[in-house]
Amino acid sequence: MVLTREAILRELESGRLQVDPLDPSQVGPASIDLTLGDEIRVMSAGEAPIPIVEEADHRDYTAVRHLSGPFRLEPGQTIHGITVERLALPPDLCGFLEGRSRFARLGLMIHVTSAFVQPGMDGQQVLEISNVAGRALELHAGVRVCQVVLLRAEGQAVYEGRFLRQQAP
Repeated sequence: MVLTREAILRELESGRLQVDPLDPSQVGPASIDLTLGDEIRVMSAGEAPIPIVEEADHRDYTAVRHLSGPFRLEPGQTIHGITVERLALPPDLCGFLEGRSRFARLGLMIHVTSAFVQPGMDGQQVLEISNVAGRALELHAGVRVCQVVLLRAEGQAVYEGRFLRQQAP
């Protein structure tokens, strides 16, 4: 079941759910807005295809850039961003990262395929940002570009995968 503002605030107050930093205005009716950080990861130039195998590592094909000014996201381009906020979920909460409609209507996709936030996850959230518009979009650090919708899980689980405690895109 989706947590509403009241339930989110209770979870935050109890300390079971942590969002750091958090401005209270980020908590909406049934989600928490998250902010684009100041680092992005951009695909390196190359012609050779990237093998899609278990051992594939996105870091081998991308480079980190500082988002000190606007970044021009070209039509069809996909990059990685990272949230300013660290999100720590208890074992019985999970979530989905979603774009905000104001930016989706301009062609900005925030999470292309892996929007699920596992129970027990603790870290900043990497965003798979794509431009599906017919013209370039400018990304700016510090903008609330997405939201996390939280759900109560039946049972408990704790994510212990390779992206636990991530701090870079």
